[in-house]
Amino acid sequence: MIPMNERARLLTGLAPSRTADPAPADLAARTGTRLERELADLRAPLDLSGTPDTRPHEGHDMPGMVGLDTLRKAEKAKGEQFERILADGLRAHLARTGKLCASERTSGGSEEAKALAATIAGSAVRELDRLTATNRP
Repeated sequence: MIPMNERARLLTGLAPSRTADPAPADLAARTGTRLERELADLRAPLDLSGTPDTRPHEGHDMPGMVGLDTLRKAEKAKGEQFERILADGLRAHLARTGKLCASERTSGGSEEAKALAATIAGSAVRELDRLTATNRP
């Protein structure tokens, strides 16, 4: 999930220069802050155990991951076009996050990892619900 969150964070980080609408800018800021917290939480056990960050999936666009093509398009887009890219990217990211967390909670071997997955899944569901409730791009 670390690479997925890093890519989503890159997308949310573009919002201040790509949209003047406060609603998507606020969504991006809130989601970006959540992603930063999750990244710290996800990296902590790796750091504690001395596990290297080997990036086995580097260069791959996994389901739910904001693709490099999407980031390139987002960097060039403004206004409603950017807002659509942002919303679509976050919807896919949040939906996939929920699935990955459900898998960890079902099949994971560590109670700490299962608890973290539950926390992250809860946040993802709330963000996805907010995004859906706005009925906006």
